[in-house]
Amino acid sequence: MKKIIGKVSATENCPSTIDEFYFWTDKKQLLSPFDVIKVEHENSSITYGIVEEINHVTDAPSHFTSYISSDFGDISENIGNMNRLGMNYVKARVICNTENIYTPVLDSRQVSLCDEDDVRTALGLTEEEIKNPLVCGYLEMYKGEYAIKVKVILNSHFLIGPDGAHINISGISGLAAKTSYSMFLLNAIQQKFHLQSGETVAFVLFNVKGRDLMAIDEPNPELSINEKQIYKELGLQVNPFQNVRYYYPYGKNDNLQTYADPDDIKKQKKRNIAYTYKYSYEHSSDMIDLLLANEDDSTGTLESCVNYIINGEGDFNGIDKWRTLVAKIDECTKTGSSGGHKNEIQVASWRKFKRCVNKAINNDIFSNTVTDNEVELPQEIANHLKQGEVMVVDIARLDDNSQSFVFGSVTRAIYDLKLGASRDNIPDKVIIFVDELNKYASSDTPKNSPILKQILDITERGRSLGIILFSVEQFRSAIHERVKGNCATSAYGRTNAIEISKPDYRYIPKAYQNMLTRLSPGEYLISNPALRSLVNIRFPRPLYKQFPNG
Repeated sequence: MKKIIGKVSATENCPSTIDEFYFWTDKKQLLSPFDVIKVEHENSSITYGIVEEINHVTDAPSHFTSYISSDFGDISENIGNMNRLGMNYVKARVICNTENIYTPVLDSRQVSLCDEDDVRTALGLTEEEIKNPLVCGYLEMYKGEYAIKVKVILNSHFLIGPDGAHINISGISGLAAKTSYSMFLLNAIQQKFHLQSGETVAFVLFNVKGRDLMAIDEPNPELSINEKQIYKELGLQVNPFQNVRYYYPYGKNDNLQTYADPDDIKKQKKRNIAYTYKYSYEHSSDMIDLLLANEDDSTGTLESCVNYIINGEGDFNGIDKWRTLVAKIDECTKTGSSGGHKNEIQVASWRKFKRCVNKAINNDIFSNTVTDNEVELPQEIANHLKQGEVMVVDIARLDDNSQSFVFGSVTRAIYDLKLGASRDNIPDKVIIFVDELNKYASSDTPKNSPILKQILDITERGRSLGIILFSVEQFRSAIHERVKGNCATSAYGRTNAIEISKPDYRYIPKAYQNMLTRLSPGEYLISNPALRSLVNIRFPRPLYKQFPNG
């Protein structure tokens, strides 16, 4: 049943255009930004619009008139001496026309609410239009008896390739539920992607906060019946992640560098899904540059030292232990030493290099020996990363230098895996999830940072290799322009007014910008090439176990 709520109003100051139109409606009609409405147009076509602004106006020419009509400032509930005429008028943005007719809608045409099929048609969400569908949440529109809920599905090829790739999710800490939304999408991909496309996918997730992701294979006991029903309505099973393996950083005396509960780790090890990781020099010698990811090297002196060592020049050939490396570097720092071919690397440069290396490897994960019950992450990826599997790498308790090294070594190993094709069962897609992206790819990150170069390479060329980045940060404006510019999908959670004033939000209508300051957890604005407009989606709480600090 069609619900007519008003008529188009085209005035001299506010005309209808091919992009927008206005309509009036009753002042008691409940509408919200992002609600979709429709207008009958030429040749029996329908123009769909999305609500941007809602204004209320009366016949009072000024606020002083309103004051006088209330008996010169009577603030009681009485109406006053005059009952003012009032209405709401709404600005709507045109999002599509069923016959591709984009002439302005005409004055006095009736405006109606939409049903679920109308909303899908308006936003390009119909099952017929979307190939390779992937659920990314749901919409709630209108109030009262006309309220509707619409499942939002995207063409997965615009999220994880080949047509588009990568997603960037932003929002303030705690209230934006950035990790939760990332995990919602990743769980949906694990459940549906390989079934529908025939391609295979694997996941590498970095746990950077507390123990957020250290039990994603365990069900969430706090999930309500209503939330479980939402998952079923979205076509998803009420199951946490499957085929998960956890990797914890080594610590001396069995004191692993993690926030996870030791009893939980013991249970995981009994199930053969938990491992301790280290880095031996033997398998890390070609990654020394990652130790300097946070160092500014504008003159290239540190890079010269790295190349000298990696190429095995001088006395650096045949080194197999970290302590031997440090000893050889120490020799180069002594006055009169022959540092580099024909002394081309100055002693002062070696001394700076030594300080940086000592600071970087001052962590237990850099070990001279790796025992049988321990692993090295690059080798794990090269030999064991298979379709449908989820690797969770815990780096939450490591210092910044060690975090950068682990992140860089893992992403480099994934790149080498896809380029090398050294085995048959390599997943078609490998999705990398990282929170706090600002640590590795902010606008302030040194331009020579090898990790920044890797991230740029992934966002710019990873799509063709099947390497996809799911990135999360508090403030989108702080991220490197080329990283966020190459993310086909953007998700905006709750943020503050200072952040909204940045250029990243300039294209978002003012009313929607204001909404960003009051979004609730479980609510995001989504931009994707397959969508005809920004949409305000919602999603249920995660299916996996939550911790108090999560």
